[in-house]
Amino acid sequence: MARMMKRRSKKTGLPPGALVYVGEKKLEKVRITIMSYDPERCEEKRTESVAECATFRDAPSVTWLNVDGIHDAGLIQELGRCFGIHSLTLEDIMTASQRPKLEDYGDYLFLVARMLHPRTDGGEERFEQVSMVIGPNFLLSFLEDAGDVFEGVRERLRGGKARIRNQGPDYLAYSLLDAVVDGYFGVLESIGDEIEKLEGEILQEPQESTVRRIHQLKREMIFLRKSVWPLREAIARLERRDSPLVKETTAVFLKDVYDHTIQVIDTVETFRDMLTGMLDTYLTSVSNRMNEVMKVLTLIATIFMPLTFIAGVYGMNFRFMPELGWRWGYWAVLGVMAAVAGTMIVYFKRKKWL
Repeated sequence: MARMMKRRSKKTGLPPGALVYVGEKKLEKVRITIMSYDPERCEEKRTESVAECATFRDAPSVTWLNVDGIHDAGLIQELGRCFGIHSLTLEDIMTASQRPKLEDYGDYLFLVARMLHPRTDGGEERFEQVSMVIGPNFLLSFLEDAGDVFEGVRERLRGGKARIRNQGPDYLAYSLLDAVVDGYFGVLESIGDEIEKLEGEILQEPQESTVRRIHQLKREMIFLRKSVWPLREAIARLERRDSPLVKETTAVFLKDVYDHTIQVIDTVETFRDMLTGMLDTYLTSVSNRMNEVMKVLTLIATIFMPLTFIAGVYGMNFRFMPELGWRWGYWAVLGVMAAVAGTMIVYFKRKKWL
């Protein structure tokens, strides 16, 4: 799991809009992918030239410009200059610890979401910030690293028959948001399977590793909650169509994504309650096992108390003890001890203490 709060101390004292990358550098070189499309064609290319990207700003087609890597301040600033992006927006793009949000700058909308990568073998889920700038005929998306959940959107664009080819950048933004939210469901399904497995372990034979995994899952639920709750607010603002950049035909689809975020939130809250209950069950199970051990030890000690008393009496070695000179005294004392122990065991069993 990524650091809960990425270091922002390096920005202390700098003026607003200062472009300083806050996050972990994951790519040596920034990768730019351009997809320009309309109902008739779809052009896709990779480039390293910001000047080539600028030619698409006033193009009649819709342009999706995806940037993998946000650590190059010079490149980000140049892109912002080409597409008329405010310096505060550029600052937020390079700060990879933003809360999901939507900001209206008039000429464009700025949207921040958090993309969730599925866990690898033996690893954990990985969150990544996705920043989108939605303009009248373009959409810029910025990611920290290469690899995303948008391949399905790209395939629909390449196909030519999908609705997305006939829509504007607002519908493209919906498609990307839908892919981000759908990514949560796949991860939640795997977490649900693991919770079921942990429930069986807790009821049968809980281990310390079990409670460690429960704490880890609870931490992941905190990250998920922090990612989805504010995203729901941002999608709700988009759905209200406060900006002319969002068409009425797209608002219907945004409502569907909003419903999906509600489902994710409900699932996260359910899992949080289940994990809390599992932790309580684990502590109760450990306490019950300890009580069982203490009960057995207590019963053993109780059985041996009268036997110890008898042994103590006849171990005093007084000279004039009648039983010491009796031929069958030793066997008689052992018989008394056995009778006392047997009587106590029978009594405990009738009381269901054994």
